[in-house]
Amino acid sequence: MIKKILWLLLVPALALLLVLLLRPGSDEPEQGVSEDPMDEQALSQAIGQRRGALVDEVVFTQQSDVGKVTGLIEQGAYQLFTQGITNASVFHRLRTSEKGDYETAYGASSELALNPAEFETGFNPFSVQAIREAMNWLIDRRHVAEEIYGGLAVPRVLPINTAFPDYARLAATARALELEYRHDPERARRVIHEQMRAHGAELRDGRWFHEGEPVPVRVLIRTEDARNQVGDYVANLMEDLGFTVHRQYRTAEEASRIWIAGDPAAGQWHIYTGAWVSTTINRDESGSLSFYYTKRGRPELLWQAYEPGEELDTIAARLERRDFDTMEERRELMGRGLELAMESSYHIWLVDQQSIIPRASNVVLASDLAGGIAGSRLWPYTLRYRDRVGGRMVVGAPSLLTEPWNPVAGSNWLYDTMIMRSLNDPALLPDPFTGLYRPQGIDSAEVTVQEGLPVQKSHDWLSLERAESIAVPEEAWIGWNAEEGRLVTVEEAHPDGVTARSKTRIRYEEGFLDRRWHDGTPMSLADLVLPWILTMARGDENSPYFDPSHAPRLEVFKQYFRGWRIVSREPLVLDVYSNQVLPDAETIVANQAFSPQAWHSLAIAMRAERNGELAFSSHKADSNRVEWMSLVSGPSLGILRRHLDEALEQGFLPYRDVLGDFVRDGNEIRQRYQALQAWEERYNHFWVGDGPFYLHAVHPVERTVVLRRYEGFPDPSGKWLDFTQPEIPALTLDGPLMVRQGGSARFSLDIRFNGEPYPTEAIESVKYLLFDGDGRQFSRGAMETGDQESGDQDGNWQLRLSPDELEALGNGANSLEVAVISSRVALPSFASHAFATVPSGTKTLEERDEEQDKEPGHE
Repeated sequence: MIKKILWLLLVPALALLLVLLLRPGSDEPEQGVSEDPMDEQALSQAIGQRRGALVDEVVFTQQSDVGKVTGLIEQGAYQLFTQGITNASVFHRLRTSEKGDYETAYGASSELALNPAEFETGFNPFSVQAIREAMNWLIDRRHVAEEIYGGLAVPRVLPINTAFPDYARLAATARALELEYRHDPERARRVIHEQMRAHGAELRDGRWFHEGEPVPVRVLIRTEDARNQVGDYVANLMEDLGFTVHRQYRTAEEASRIWIAGDPAAGQWHIYTGAWVSTTINRDESGSLSFYYTKRGRPELLWQAYEPGEELDTIAARLERRDFDTMEERRELMGRGLELAMESSYHIWLVDQQSIIPRASNVVLASDLAGGIAGSRLWPYTLRYRDRVGGRMVVGAPSLLTEPWNPVAGSNWLYDTMIMRSLNDPALLPDPFTGLYRPQGIDSAEVTVQEGLPVQKSHDWLSLERAESIAVPEEAWIGWNAEEGRLVTVEEAHPDGVTARSKTRIRYEEGFLDRRWHDGTPMSLADLVLPWILTMARGDENSPYFDPSHAPRLEVFKQYFRGWRIVSREPLVLDVYSNQVLPDAETIVANQAFSPQAWHSLAIAMRAERNGELAFSSHKADSNRVEWMSLVSGPSLGILRRHLDEALEQGFLPYRDVLGDFVRDGNEIRQRYQALQAWEERYNHFWVGDGPFYLHAVHPVERTVVLRRYEGFPDPSGKWLDFTQPEIPALTLDGPLMVRQGGSARFSLDIRFNGEPYPTEAIESVKYLLFDGDGRQFSRGAMETGDQESGDQDGNWQLRLSPDELEALGNGANSLEVAVISSRVALPSFASHAFATVPSGTKTLEERDEEQDKEPGHE
């Protein structure tokens, strides 16, 4: 035991020592320039002359003690942290620090994940739908937001983020459901007691028993952040209800082995203090119901235990494939789906966080308004020092290498995926402020949709056309015959022809496939085709790569996918046909564009899975009792080395009859494997990418990952540096506090940014909801632009309630709520104003104040 404690104490020290030793040039010449500050002209010139990343090295280390953040930044030991601060006192220290600064993000949320499985032994209360639903009334979300998160969060009830556009679009439905599921502990207690008795439990001396045994509730509590206090709060509530509570305090890695990698039927846990981060602004949350409430969400056994009911499953599938023709139909599907999701309550949503992400004041990067620094797709392209080019940065993350890394079904943990994204270069990247995609590896796109479908475009890099009908060419590929190992054409699958709701022609940049992988090998079309084939094969029972957990998602994909074809090889042009139509044409392109993946590293991984030695997904690994595959560490490496040697000896090319037409020439196969051998011998891993950084070193024991700038990256370093401060509207809603019946009432909304009026053309919508004193929605609509008296239009919006509307509203307290959506940032802004309607003879507060002002001696 003493040895174990000493080892736990030594690991952080070893990690810090490793950071100090891992200087640029430790085994190769140092990159970059002097760390001396540059003047503005020299800095601009240096950026203009550089390609790829603006720093030479990034070292990620595990650091979960947020209390140390400010001190570590001030000491210069760390330049960046990926975890948001949820402690108000730590935030205050950071805010007043001269050397510290921060980014703000709105895409993180906290929840309680409930285990709905029927346990192998013992009774699980959360296998009962009504008990799960009652948890919504038990939790005081305002207490969680204000007391536990110190005001750095807002209550959240629904499976849609309160800061994203869909919440504003669905405001009426959202508010009604929020009222239905507001804090009501007595209602929760009543329902839970009724259901416990109905399922054979009895209450003895304030404790629940089932078949003579106490009914346990095991609360799996994350320890690294405010979820520690959330877990204790929930555990206390469950104890008060009569359950025998076991508090299981765990780190991210420890907890993941139980709640996501384990079998839920084993009964190791009942409640997990979970958290999710949307790494980009999600402009369309139609897929959330499928992800969080159906078996299609994730391959793990927990999701396979979900039984959402036929109606919810059908609605979720329709929304996932965007099977609707109008926005009104979408609103109806989303509204009903949200109602059913709340009844199912596999997740009890708690709060949406205002994440404060620390960094040094001399560090600059593009942080995403939703995902912050860890979720930003642009951080690898924009991370730099404010006053110089080059150098090295140390980044702290609460967990690293939490799950195995593989490019098919590996780790989905935020801090792992943050690093993975820097190692690859996708065809499109999302705008960190709007969520709309912009080209990275493509030149342009042409989107054609059926007439009448609700699609818009915002950028000039693509075109949007409408057609009465879109026929899919016979030669397009629509499927994969795993038994025969060949592509299936539309002509074969649909002899009578088939149409699509959308067609997307994607024109890649000239010379797109002339780029090289990090191991020095040139790309080929096989890097685009093999990943698509594998996706199809993993859902086919005739394939050795079949994975039952992948099949449900693929089945939905096949319901809307209508085929793709290669129009031209140089320049590379693809056509993709689909019935899935999203509101933004930019997102349609992003969902359909192919990004390359190194076929040779994927090939040896496929050999290992086919041979039954490793598995891409945790579900298949558990089912087959083999190792969950990692390309960067652990026992997988030895297996992959052997398959690499055999692949080189045999000249192995997966699906040779198909891919043989997509490699460059007969020498590519040998050259690829020889390069991969040299790469693995040097870096001790098989992760080969094409991003602005390459994976230089992985130290799993010390929890340290080292990235270095890829000097062969083709793009200018300044390509993505235009993203600075997001223009989030600041709202001031003003109006009377008391309104007499018989008159009218006027309310004004002032919208500004940095003190200046917000341009009217940049405002997409200003909508209001009017509620009476009981919280019932009375009316809704849009405010009008401009101050009619002054003629000033920008930044000023008005609402007038007529005498008839006020009379219908009745006397009493009321609330006006306003939601503003800007085209410059996708996060809606909100404001509210409380006022009272009173009988016609009542004096208003203003009139009473005037009378008091006239009284002698009044000050």
